[in-house]
Amino acid sequence: MSIQEGQPLCESTVVLAAIISSMFKRFTVIPAIDLKNGEVVRLRQGDMARSTVYSSDPATVARNFEEQGAELIHVVDLDGAIAGAPRNLDAIHKIRSAANCRIDVSGGLRTIESVREVAAAGADFVSIGSAAFLNPELLTRVCLELPRRVFGSIDVREGRLAIRGWVETSELTIAQAIERFQQAGVAALIITDIARDGTQSGPNLTLLSKIAGTSQAPLIASGGVASLDDVRALSRQFRSGIAGVIIGRAIYERRFTLSEALSATDQA
Repeated sequence: MSIQEGQPLCESTVVLAAIISSMFKRFTVIPAIDLKNGEVVRLRQGDMARSTVYSSDPATVARNFEEQGAELIHVVDLDGAIAGAPRNLDAIHKIRSAANCRIDVSGGLRTIESVREVAAAGADFVSIGSAAFLNPELLTRVCLELPRRVFGSIDVREGRLAIRGWVETSELTIAQAIERFQQAGVAALIITDIARDGTQSGPNLTLLSKIAGTSQAPLIASGGVASLDDVRALSRQFRSGIAGVIIGRAIYERRFTLSEALSATDQA
C-alpha cells in the first residue's frame, strides 16, 4: 500500500465527531492477534516471560475472526515493541492475505520507515505509542502521511504512562499524552490498563470514563474483558466516547466467541 502525503486532521470537535460517525458507526468489538516469534500469544500484565501460545498460524486466526464478523483486527508485534522495529512482518503479510477486514498494527513503530513497512505489509491503521513520547515529530509526520489512519496508544500502569514495550515509564501525564495525540490529529485513542491486561479481571471503567470525559477523540478500551457483561457495560458508554473494545484472552480461552460478543453489543 503506497503512502501519499496528506493533511493533518482538524482538531475541531466537528471533525472528530465526523470521525466517530464514519469509523465507528456503532460500538466496535476488535479481536486481538498478539505476535511473538510469528505465533499468536497472549501476555499476562504485559510480561513477555508470561506468554501463552494459542496458535502457530496467525492467518487462520484472522480468517476465523473475519468469518465471525470482525470489521477490524488489532495486531500487536510484541517482538517489535521490545526491539523498537517491526519483527513480525511476514506474519502481518499472511494476516493481510487471509482477511479482507481492516487491520490495525502496533509494536515497534518508532521510525517513519517502520510505519511504511507495516503499511506496505497491509496495515489499514497503525497504532503509535512510545514514538509519540520519544519522538513527537514522528507522530506529526505519520498523521500527515496517513490521515485518519493513526491510533494513539496510551498504556497505563498504576496511573503512569508506560512506554518501550511497557518496560519503562514516561514522565508525561496521561492528560499530556492525550493532548499530544489530539494535536497531531489521531483518529482514536487505545487505552490499555496494563494491570488488567490478560487477567480477565474486568475493564477499568473508572479509568476509561475519566479519560473519555477529557478526550475529544473516541476511545478504544483494552485490557481485562472477561465476560459478555463486560462487553455490554462498555458498549453502553458508546455515546460517552468509548467507541470500541479490544478483546484477546477471553476469546482465545473460549469464555465467549467473537460472534457472541458482537451480538451482546447489539442487545445492549
